[in-house]
Amino acid sequence: MPIDDSIIIADEAVIHPGDLHEDFIRSSGPGGQNVNKVATAVQLRFDAANAAGLSERVRARTIKLAGQRATKDGVIVIEAGRFRTQEQNRADARARLTALVAKAAEPPPPPRKKTRPSKGAVERRLKTKAGRGTIKKLRGKIGDD
Repeated sequence: MPIDDSIIIADEAVIHPGDLHEDFIRSSGPGGQNVNKVATAVQLRFDAANAAGLSERVRARTIKLAGQRATKDGVIVIEAGRFRTQEQNRADARARLTALVAKAAEPPPPPRKKTRPSKGAVERRLKTKAGRGTIKKLRGKIGDD
């Protein structure tokens, strides 16, 4: 199915229409006689490994975040069958794909700053350790002097 325009998520993450492929399949679950006749669920395939609009960092993170939804070839498969119409399921699948790529496009968190315990905290910890050791020593058998 032809898709309107590119989906711009971030500077280094753009989903082009050529990278998406939609197949309509029959939906599972309850729905009466209609569920066996009408193909309302959508199976959206996004070729993340060969997508031109993704930077290398975003591409790797997208495939990693997709988990089992990604194939060995780097194609992400999203199935949407929550709604009863094709249009709603198509919009749902695209929204889920956009959210996945947006999460992958987030900048990495800043590196952790190493901190050290204060001198007083170290002294308190050692003092309580010594106190516990003394208590445990006193629990032992009384020897003959």
